[in-house]
Amino acid sequence: MDFITENLITILILLPAFGALAVLGHSIFWNEVKHLKWITLGITFVIFLVSLLLLGDSTLSANGYYFEKNVVWIEAINTNYHVGVDGLSLWLVILTTFIMPIAVLSTWDAVEKRHTAFYVFLLLLQSAMIGVFVSLDLLVFYLFFEASLVPMFFLIGIWGGSNRIYAAVKFFIFTALGSLLMLVAIISLYYMHFQQVGFGTFDYITLLNSLQSGKLIYGAGSTGTLLFLAFALAFSIKVPVFPFHTWLPDAHTEAPTAGSVILAAVLLKMGTYGLMRFNFTLFPEASRELAWIFIILAIIGIIYGALVAMVQPDIKRLVAYSSIAHMGFVILGMFSFTELGMQGALYTMLAHGVTTGALFLLVGFIYDRRHTRLISEYGGLSSIMPIYATFFVITTMASIGLPFLNGFVGEFLIMIGMWSATILSGSWNKIAAMLAGTGVIFAAVYLLWMVQRVFFGKLTNEKNRNLRDLNAREIGLMVPLLFLMVFMGVYPKPILDASKNSVVAIQKIVNGETKGGTVSTLKVKEK
Repeated sequence: MDFITENLITILILLPAFGALAVLGHSIFWNEVKHLKWITLGITFVIFLVSLLLLGDSTLSANGYYFEKNVVWIEAINTNYHVGVDGLSLWLVILTTFIMPIAVLSTWDAVEKRHTAFYVFLLLLQSAMIGVFVSLDLLVFYLFFEASLVPMFFLIGIWGGSNRIYAAVKFFIFTALGSLLMLVAIISLYYMHFQQVGFGTFDYITLLNSLQSGKLIYGAGSTGTLLFLAFALAFSIKVPVFPFHTWLPDAHTEAPTAGSVILAAVLLKMGTYGLMRFNFTLFPEASRELAWIFIILAIIGIIYGALVAMVQPDIKRLVAYSSIAHMGFVILGMFSFTELGMQGALYTMLAHGVTTGALFLLVGFIYDRRHTRLISEYGGLSSIMPIYATFFVITTMASIGLPFLNGFVGEFLIMIGMWSATILSGSWNKIAAMLAGTGVIFAAVYLLWMVQRVFFGKLTNEKNRNLRDLNAREIGLMVPLLFLMVFMGVYPKPILDASKNSVVAIQKIVNGETKGGTVSTLKVKEK
C-alpha cells in the first residue's frame, strides 16, 4: 500500500497508457471488437476507482502538495518529473477519471471503423489530461498539454462528422500555435532564472520560491507582461476566451459523442486551470494590470455566446455556444481575485463538466436514432420518449443555474465575488456583475426555447413516432451525472472545503499579499 501511496499519481498517468498497450495487444492476437470495448471500459473504471484514493488521508509535503513525487528526469537541463495535487487540481483529476468510462459507454455502438485506434486514442488522451493537472514542472506540463492535442485531433478527424477534417485541423492549428508562444515563455523563464539565480530550472515550486525570495525579478518594463501574455494566449485559446472561440463550435459539432463529452468536460478546463495555476502565481502584477481586459472579454463571451446560441438551428451547436458563455463566467470569477469568485470559478468548471457533458451525451442519443440534430426535425418528443425528455429537462435546468442544481452554486459565488471585488475602479465591479447576470437570463431563453421546440407540443414529424426511449445502458450513463447535478447543488461543502486553502493561497499571491508564492500554504484539505 505504501508503494501505491508514494506513486499514486504516476500510476494514474501510466494506467491509461498501459491500457492502450493492452488494447493494441488484443487487436494483434484476437481483434474482437466486443472485447476491445470491455477492456477499455474496465481500464477506465479501474482508473476512476484508483483516483478516489486521492481523497484519502495523506501526508502534506513541505511544498504544500499531496502525493508529491519529484525525481530527476533530464539532468542536463535540470528538468524533473515533478507531480502532485492540491485543492485546485484534485477535483479536476477526479472529474477526468469519472468522465472517461462515461465517454467509452457513450459510443458503445456508434464506432463503426478502426475500433482499436479509437480506444487507444481515448486512453492516451486520458493519460495526457491527468498529466496536465498534476505537473509541477513547466516543461513536463507543456509536454502533457501538447500531447492532449494529438488524440483529440484524430478522434475528431477520423470519427467525426462530414466536416471533420476542417474542424480537426482548425482545432489543432489554434491550440498548437498558442502553445508555442507558451513554450517560448517557459524557456525564457529558464534562462532568466539561470542568469539571476545561477542555475536554470523549469520547476514551478523553485520558480515560485525564487520570486518570493526576490532572487528572480522580471525587472522594469514589459518583460513580466509579455511572459504573462504568452502563457495567457495559450490558455485563452483552450478555454476558449472570446475572440479565440471560433474553433470550438466546429470541433464540438463534428466530434463523435465521446470527443464532445471529453472536450466540454475536461479539455476546456485545462485553459482555466493553467491561468489560475501559472499566470496568477508566476505573474501576479501582470495579472492585476490586465485583469480588466479579461473581465471585458469574459462579459462579451457570456453575452455573445448566449445570443449566438439562441439562433442556432442545430442542438449540438447550441450547446457548444453555451459552453462559451459558461466559460465566460469562469474567467469572470477568476479575475475578480476574490475568494468567492475564484471558488465559484473552480466550482463552475466542475459543474460545467457534468452538465454540458450530459447535454452532449443526450444530443448523441437522439442523433444515433435520427441522424439529425436540427431542432426543426423534432417536436413533441416528450410523449414518445418520456424518460429521455425527463433527463434532458433536468440537465437543462442545471445548465441554466436553477437553485438546488449544480449550475447555481458556482455562478452565484461568481456574481457575489465580482460584485464585492475591488480589481476595477469605482462601480465597474458591480456593473460587470450585472452585465454578466444578463447571461443567466439569456441562458434560460435559449435553452428553454430549445426544450419547448424539441419536446413539447404536438408531434410535428411522423419520422419520430417510432423512436425508442432510452435503453438500460443510456439510463445508466445518465444516472450518475444526474446524481452529481443534484448532490453538487444541494451539498457543495465538501468540494468548496477541499479547494479553499489552495484557492486562498493563489488569491493572496495574485493580490500581492504574498510575494511570489509561499507554496507551503497551498494545502488541499483540513486535517
